[in-house]
Amino acid sequence: MIATDWRLPDAPLRASAVTAQLLGIGAAIVAAQAARRISPLGEFYPLKVAVTFGAIVLLSFGFLQRYHPFARFGPGNQITMLRAVLVALVAGIIGEQAVPMLAAAAAGASGVATALDGVDGWVARRTHTASAFGARFDMETDALLILVLSILAWQFEKAGVWVIASGLLRYLFVAAGATSPWLARPLPPSRRRQAICVVQIVALTLAILPLVAAPVASSLAAVALATLAFSFFVDTMWLWRSRP
Repeated sequence: MIATDWRLPDAPLRASAVTAQLLGIGAAIVAAQAARRISPLGEFYPLKVAVTFGAIVLLSFGFLQRYHPFARFGPGNQITMLRAVLVALVAGIIGEQAVPMLAAAAAGASGVATALDGVDGWVARRTHTASAFGARFDMETDALLILVLSILAWQFEKAGVWVIASGLLRYLFVAAGATSPWLARPLPPSRRRQAICVVQIVALTLAILPLVAAPVASSLAAVALATLAFSFFVDTMWLWRSRP
């Protein structure tokens, strides 16, 4: 999927997707307001959550028509939308007070989002609505969660600024593909890639937990970053060997 593929979907897919997205942003705002009442979050937290979620759905919305050949948004994508709400709630904590309560809340929301990972794909296959859009929507949600968690690991002083490389690797790889077309070619499905993505999210989630000491958290993040870098190296070498 590239920027030139973006276009508004036709009805009734457009109506189905908009309904799901409005419900999602409503849920995100309600959850953010509720979180403010019970935790030391700033007054702009709900706005940050809404903007993050809005950016996710806006960027994804235009790829539905070409990569989701169904008339309905689908239950699998709705679950991914719920995961995107959780990611937006975690992302809103960036820039807030670095207190244990917020670290625990971020880890909890991340844990739920991770637990739902895979459920969306399973539901899509069971309902015969699996699509390239759904797979990419799920992958990009994971990538954003890794970036957010890596920033929080640094914000909560669990690791040095180097930890943010965990979240940037995916986007640097995509940016490199814009200048080197052989890097932008599709990769074959890989269990290794999926497993390392989960390891990355779990490691960073554990790292930000208040009970995990900084040296242990830093070691977890370092090992996870090393495995992620290895995975990108393997994919890069495969693309290089198979280039036209």
